[in-house]
Amino acid sequence: MCGGPFRQAETVSRYDLAVIGAGPAGAATAIRAARGGARVIVFERGPRGRDKVCGDGLTPRAVRALEALDIDLDGAHRIDGLRMIAGRVRRELAWPDTGRFPPRGAVWPRRHLDAHLMAAAEDAGAEIVFETEALPRLEADTVVGVDAAGRRIDADLTVVAAGAPGRVARLLGCERVADEPFGLAIRTYAETPRHADRLLEACLTLRDRHGTAVPGYGWMFPAGDGTVNIGVGALSTMKGFRRLNLNELLADYRRLVADEWELGPDLERPRAWRLPMSAQRRHGAGWVAVGDAAGLVNPMNGEGIDYGLESGICAADAFLADPGGAPAAYDAEIRARFDAFLRTGRRFSFLIGHPLILRAGLRLAVGTATIADITLQVMGNLVDDDTPGAAGRVLRGADRLLAAADPVLRRTRARP
Repeated sequence: MCGGPFRQAETVSRYDLAVIGAGPAGAATAIRAARGGARVIVFERGPRGRDKVCGDGLTPRAVRALEALDIDLDGAHRIDGLRMIAGRVRRELAWPDTGRFPPRGAVWPRRHLDAHLMAAAEDAGAEIVFETEALPRLEADTVVGVDAAGRRIDADLTVVAAGAPGRVARLLGCERVADEPFGLAIRTYAETPRHADRLLEACLTLRDRHGTAVPGYGWMFPAGDGTVNIGVGALSTMKGFRRLNLNELLADYRRLVADEWELGPDLERPRAWRLPMSAQRRHGAGWVAVGDAAGLVNPMNGEGIDYGLESGICAADAFLADPGGAPAAYDAEIRARFDAFLRTGRRFSFLIGHPLILRAGLRLAVGTATIADITLQVMGNLVDDDTPGAAGRVLRGADRLLAAADPVLRRTRARP
């Protein structure tokens, strides 16, 4: 009955973990925590089987995280490496076999990946509630659970996995840092006879219709199902960013690759999304943020699925080890694992926002086999604060240099 004077009585339930969002980060949290014996409930605003706009690429780092969750990747299309294109230069590089990550990636459309992860969470014992918005419930400065469609959920820990924008982020102050860079991307699908290609393809030399070099790349991610995920992405640090038309950029890139990939017509309307690359907060009393909600997106390639999976696992492990100390322990683990690399990436994005520096940097990035191997590791999210060898040394050296240059980079940044 609508519009009457009566309101449904609030239902109160008790759980160990309440998770807001059922993407890879939220699902990974639920899977790991439920398997560890925690009572978990997950709220997802979308319907069961919903699609999520994404590039669909899984790096070797993401594959390792999925294997840690015992997720069967038989439904995904295997990827063995990356084809990088910069002008007339092409390099085809296999994923390195370092022992830290498996030498294979995948392409798995998000409607299938997310459904698989949600099913695994349910199999582990987690309860998933679809088509329901949940908001954290605060008592003083502590999150004590969530409110969702007339249900009050009391929880020892609330995990925010709903992305950076929106009401949840505003309530907890975990929106992106306004002065830090972010990305925009757009993608669609097209039929191609090359759908079984075993390499991701990234074109690093894009220009907008004003001739401005774009700090970003165009991608062709073959899905193995008769289609390819085709898209482009750009950083907010580029000159003239506000006038950038993503639909035009994608159309120009499509024309560039159409003949080589024998593309059929677009199978759906291109869809765009924002890539957060920072967060004002990622934990507090009674809550943690994971994945995109924690700003865990690589500024140098826009990838975040692997970080979402890893951060979800870290949040669950911290809770299972010490429920009361989980927020602080989680934040310390994420800080040690990712912060230096992501900070370096954000600073680097200011640098390549300058067209002349971007062009010179791209020539360097693929100019020699040694540097191209390091570029491959960066593009594949294989570099972090513990990376050994040349890539790790380059990262640590770049972090020191860019830290010293940071004030100048921000002062002279290319304005949108």
